[in-house]
Amino acid sequence: MSTETEAAAVDVGTPPPAGWEEARSRVYAVGLSAALPAVARPLADTDGHTLAEPLTTRTDLPAFPTSSVDGWAVRGAGPWQVVGRVLAGHTAPPLAADGTTVEIATGAMVPTGTTGILRIEESTRAADGRVAGTPRPQPEWREPGEEARLGEELLPAGTPVDPAVIGLAASCGHDTLRVRRAPRAALLVFGDELLTSGPPGAGRVRDALGPSVPAWLRRYGCQVRGGDVVGPVADTLPAHVAALRGALANADLVCTTGGTMHGPVDHLHPALEALGADYVVNTVAVRPGFPMLLARMADADGRVRFVAGLPGNPQSAVVALVSLVAPLLAGLTGRAMPVLPQVTLAEPVAGRGEQTHLALVRWDRVAGTAHPVRHVGSAMLRGLAGADGFAVIRPGTSGAAGDRVPLVPLPLTSGERP
Repeated sequence: MSTETEAAAVDVGTPPPAGWEEARSRVYAVGLSAALPAVARPLADTDGHTLAEPLTTRTDLPAFPTSSVDGWAVRGAGPWQVVGRVLAGHTAPPLAADGTTVEIATGAMVPTGTTGILRIEESTRAADGRVAGTPRPQPEWREPGEEARLGEELLPAGTPVDPAVIGLAASCGHDTLRVRRAPRAALLVFGDELLTSGPPGAGRVRDALGPSVPAWLRRYGCQVRGGDVVGPVADTLPAHVAALRGALANADLVCTTGGTMHGPVDHLHPALEALGADYVVNTVAVRPGFPMLLARMADADGRVRFVAGLPGNPQSAVVALVSLVAPLLAGLTGRAMPVLPQVTLAEPVAGRGEQTHLALVRWDRVAGTAHPVRHVGSAMLRGLAGADGFAVIRPGTSGAAGDRVPLVPLPLTSGERP
């Protein structure tokens, strides 16, 4: 859809568009209210999920005093008679008498009665086997609870699980975690004019969203399987209803591309009505991407699913993803609403009247500056391919060089958090 067509969209009977910030807050809240159920998963299977409850320690960390160095655990004044050795993974017998020592390895349990640890490289051995040297004044071991105390909350519910979180949970003694699973998403591509292979021509255009939207969804933490991408779906109401019903049978979120207006072959709205959906957001005052929507359906058993209607123009579709889908997914997984970083505009960016303008920019993370890119029409992808995110120009304003504005970052890797 061209910019001119978007500008005329409000004249075809749609309700007043929601403000962009209002829309984000609304979809996050409805997602949070329908947060996916918590499940217990083995640690190895939790990467990419979200903590459903706080991560607490099952023991003091460390659970017992542990040596920080290789050396000698000594009692009293030296020189010391060697009475044994303690290695990591073994229980150390007490040092019962002054003038005695045991050889100790890094990470090993410090024996009761130890008054100091002498580093191996700072020690000497006499001909009679006794150890001499001067322990450093600071203790060379970690005390129990130095990192955390039994039952202490280390991370709140809503924390994304990554390898560092998994390692921390293991160190606390957890074998499983209660997490919210990754949402399952599906994609329906609407439009008889679309080609799925080869170059465009003869009035038909290549489908750019069928291959790319699933990748965006995965980067936002969704599961998207091969059979979850369907299309192009025929431009008829029965075909749209059937495709939506089929996708909703297994998915928590169904994204559609195209058909978000009320033209002669735009069947998404009638299909949603036929399926008993309720609108959470129906059009957003943002450019590009105005004709986007999010609808909600609830089964008799209380299961809630969502349909995100993305515009057919590729850049507009991505605007809908960052505007509606990202906050929704944060809510569904129990995560916090994504906080937008602030950047400094390196060049002026025009406003879009009473609509929010999401302007594609390259983000210099070192300098903290945002540089507008070219080729940013709603039907273009060239600018998007070289961008890092969208600078947010609020309604009724324009961006001058040097202005501080919010930035909606694009997820750059499949492992990056939403």
